[in-house]
Amino acid sequence: MITLLLSALVGLAIQEPIIIPDDDKGWIKIGETTVDFTRDKDEILVMGSDRFEALKFKVVDAPVEILTLEVHFEKGDLQLIRPEALVKAPGESLSMNLAPGERSIRKVVFVYRSVKGNAGKKAHVELWGLKANKAGEQDKNRIRRQD
Repeated sequence: MITLLLSALVGLAIQEPIIIPDDDKGWIKIGETTVDFTRDKDEILVMGSDRFEALKFKVVDAPVEILTLEVHFEKGDLQLIRPEALVKAPGESLSMNLAPGERSIRKVVFVYRSVKGNAGKKAHVELWGLKANKAGEQDKNRIRRQD
């Protein structure tokens, strides 16, 4: 009985991975959060080992003004992006290119502020990534199959 109870508690503590939809242009959803504007900063942990060339946000329910992004890469590098963009709801930001080289992301911290006239609303924010070298990966797979 104790073993069963411990197993149930451990199961509750394990974070369920996000199901990541893929579109035919190479963009995949890599994380999401609900912004309630009680803070001015949130972070999205990125699970998986995909490499990305660019990021964008999709927003629903309430507009968000995104001031800065801190992109933390797996090898410890940091890229600061200042889009200073108002993303209306529903809507999405412009694509933001990542620095060349290391592109495997550990987390993205974004600083935002609420938009006047939306007091009490919460914004659902999705982080999307453009997979790096998607066409090149398909070519490599095609070459391997020919061997």
